[in-house]
Amino acid sequence: MRIFKDWNWVDPGARGASVAMGNFDGLHIGHQRVIDIARSKGPLGLVTFEPHPRQVFQPQAPAFRLMNAEARANRLAKFGVRTLFELPFNKLLMSMDPDQFAATVLEAGLGVSHVVVGADFCFGKGRTGDVGDLQRLGKRHGFEVTIADLVMDGDREVSSTAIRAALAQGEPRKAAAMLGHLHRIEGEVIHGEKRGRELGYPTANMSVAGLHIPKFGVYAVKVDVLSGPHEGSYLGAASLGVRPQFGGEVPNLETFFFDFKGDLYGHHLSVALVEYLRPEMKFDGLTWLLTQMAADCVQARSILAAA
Repeated sequence: MRIFKDWNWVDPGARGASVAMGNFDGLHIGHQRVIDIARSKGPLGLVTFEPHPRQVFQPQAPAFRLMNAEARANRLAKFGVRTLFELPFNKLLMSMDPDQFAATVLEAGLGVSHVVVGADFCFGKGRTGDVGDLQRLGKRHGFEVTIADLVMDGDREVSSTAIRAALAQGEPRKAAAMLGHLHRIEGEVIHGEKRGRELGYPTANMSVAGLHIPKFGVYAVKVDVLSGPHEGSYLGAASLGVRPQFGGEVPNLETFFFDFKGDLYGHHLSVALVEYLRPEMKFDGLTWLLTQMAADCVQARSILAAA
């Protein structure tokens, strides 16, 4: 995948693309419809923004992102996106009114031929431009515009907000139905306190900083090791939370791989939440904890065998 992070420095071969445009947090089935329409209109590209505008305008708000930029790029590659315009959401971009954005970024910078957005898309300083403005400006600046209808899940719109709510309620299958794929947490394996190894359940620890955190508890998971000598797909059980048994405070994700031996430190994982098993809890001693962990693994194996 070619990733361009400055609209002033775009390879001439990337100009003329038909682009899907938006924030694409989670890359749910509504986002996928926008991408598919763009694909049908010409050489496919995608325009998004980094950091997410909400992080800039609400810096003190709780973390909300379903995926970081790296995970988004990985998922886009699976969707066949080969050209990604990951524009810096900075003071210059924020200062542009809709006409300036269309003229400076879309026409002069990226040289797009077609733009596809969702029906609720807004752009320009203060979000003053809507899809009608984009269509009008497209005629002025030489690109076509297609508006994709919103995708519904029953009587409600499929949205990143609805997916966050499902994950917060411990319903990863409901989230997956809206995503069109399992929700994944991606990142590097970091060193922890190695308690799992001492207990006979060595885990791969990952930070969840900056991400929307699903309901604390234990999950049946599918894991892709994305780098290193153990690259491949595995099954396991994962604990997401603060480890109340040991007085933890900072949330992280600890994944136990079934039938696996190897060193994963420094390598990248993609952990897919398949089903919520139970909340995290504090036990009356390690014997009870180990008994429950064994039961969790039996339940997770059964669920994953049928998945």
